[in-house]
Amino acid sequence: MRSDKPGIPRPSSGPDPAAPVLRIEALVKRYGTKTAVDGLDLVAGPGITAVLGPNGAGKTTMIETCEGYRRPDAGRVRVLGLDPVADAARLRPRIGVMLQSGGVYSGARAEEMLRHMAKLHARPLDVPALIERLGLASCGRTSYRRLSGGQQQRLALAMAVVGRPELVFLDEPTAGLDPQARHATWDLVRELRADGVSVILTTHHMEEAEQLADEVAIVDGGKVVAQGSPEELCRGGAENTLRFNGRPGLDVSSLVKALPPGSDAVEPAPGTYRVGGTVDPQLLATVTSWCAQNGVMPEGIAVERHTLEDVFLELTGKELRA
Repeated sequence: MRSDKPGIPRPSSGPDPAAPVLRIEALVKRYGTKTAVDGLDLVAGPGITAVLGPNGAGKTTMIETCEGYRRPDAGRVRVLGLDPVADAARLRPRIGVMLQSGGVYSGARAEEMLRHMAKLHARPLDVPALIERLGLASCGRTSYRRLSGGQQQRLALAMAVVGRPELVFLDEPTAGLDPQARHATWDLVRELRADGVSVILTTHHMEEAEQLADEVAIVDGGKVVAQGSPEELCRGGAENTLRFNGRPGLDVSSLVKALPPGSDAVEPAPGTYRVGGTVDPQLLATVTSWCAQNGVMPEGIAVERHTLEDVFLELTGKELRA
């Protein structure tokens, strides 16, 4: 979302727009006898890529390996075309990392910490302008531990982008935030994308991934089990379902005969009807026409769509994870 506040300038030299910003091939990472990442493959292009997965799926280990904090046991990782371990000195000035927690001295003042981070980079953004843009001007002299959760998250985001990165890793950037702070953070992430910064985002909020991501990767069992745009992942299933309410006990078999070939209809609960098939204007007209002919007033008629949460649960299961 644009505003009249100072913007976040574009990176001074970005990656080839056609080239992946992240490429992982057959990544393996073990902790003793436990395999956390098991032959994982992932390619992320420019824009926002959300990485989803249940607890223990391996996504944190994968991200930490991409950031250079862990060495792979097997496989190949390239971030902006560089090895995050062997080429760390060349890569670090080009990426930003926003941790879910930690990375900030609890007694340091907000502006003091941001200026410290700026000094670590050759061509940092203008700190006062960044503070103004992110709404931190009123708390610049406040210690980190006294900031609100939203202010802490915005400071962490400022620290991640102050070095003019080409790629930013955001780990659960809205965890624990209230709705207002969450939406403000979403706006900031969208502005990063608009200004040419690529983002790798880990989150447990399905709505967040649907709202922000150009691409979504679902990780489970140390592998990527699905990848695509939110629209691609949600296509099918409940997308082709029409639901309406009416009086209980309608002649469903009669409705099925009126429907196009390949369609069906059931009454999963008294007075609730679900019609499956290729949901298009013709099917909707057929259902409403049948209702009119049979003296039925359909209520709450709606076309259902698979949500990202539906897809996530289908792929990873509904059991609780430790």
